Amino acid sequence: MATTFTTQQIEWDSVAYHSACVLRDTELRLPLGMQLSAEDVSAEKYQEHFAAFVDDVLVACVLFKPFSNKHLKLRQMAVARSQQGRGVGQRLVAFAELKLQESGFQSVELAARCTAKGFYLKLGYSPEGAIFTEVGIPHVKMVKTLA
Repeated sequence: MATTFTTQQIEWDSVAYHSACVLRDTELRLPLGMQLSAEDVSAEKYQEHFAAFVDDVLVACVLFKPFSNKHLKLRQMAVARSQQGRGVGQRLVAFAELKLQESGFQSVELAARCTAKGFYLKLGYSPEGAIFTEVGIPHVKMVKTLA
């Protein structure tokens, strides 16, 4: 049977959103000894949420926090380990950027873990400024103008 891959924008507090929270905890938070809190997710109500699914199972997610009606911050990008290196994350970010551009957004910034810098470079993001530490991990600010 063929694998079905889909991407979509998801709603805050939906079943898909809660699946994304589990994925974010598993891939991003728990390895650092952290866990998403009710306070963390309540602040996400007004953010843009996107997810990728393989055979209807959520395997990747990303959030975009608007700073204005033109500028956003990409945050909490997570891909299930079983799907890493398969282009799922790249396809998800490209889909989200297209939808955000259609909504009038013009630029995106993010704080990339230095280990993920190459991933974002492939997507057209440019590093800006010096390396800094966030949650005990080296990061670099990266920016992109949406076409």
